[in-house]
Amino acid sequence: MIGVLVSGEGTNLQALLDAGLPVVAVASNRPGVRALQRAEAAGVPTAVFDAHDYASREERDAALAEWLRDHDVELVVCAGYMHLFRKPFFDHYGGRIVNTHSAPLPAFPGAHPIEDVLAAGVDETAATVHYVDEGMDTGPVIAAEHVPVLPDDTVETLRERVQAVEHRLLPKVVRELCAR
Repeated sequence: MIGVLVSGEGTNLQALLDAGLPVVAVASNRPGVRALQRAEAAGVPTAVFDAHDYASREERDAALAEWLRDHDVELVVCAGYMHLFRKPFFDHYGGRIVNTHSAPLPAFPGAHPIEDVLAAGVDETAATVHYVDEGMDTGPVIAAEHVPVLPDDTVETLRERVQAVEHRLLPKVVRELCAR
């Protein structure tokens, strides 16, 4: 059973739903995002865990982990989730959290990988799926697929091509992890 964490549009969530994977819960750190609407349209329970609603990030992460446990989540998939986890979340889900990243790791960690790739002037990036650990994009890579950087690429055009690969790669990796 899969729990998906989101912060925005939810295109990777939609790819998981379209692949028929057993998504049983979707949570966000931001209210009103399109990803929550996608989950609700698919009949998947949703919740919002805004850090401002809790005394600490640790308290918020403990509440999030408890909500996921209540929904029998075994694997957590970060699909554009833009918060680092604290110890209470790893206490329950450590080793069972995966994330997608729009650049090769460990070369381009962080919140703006497409921008960083373009600024570096490299000729390729990657859609990367990796395990989440306590660092920022430092967990072991599970799978990566290279995406060329074209001479006339903008942030938008490169992001679009990388996301197309993510939408195929993430469901494939998650399906394989669920089969283990």
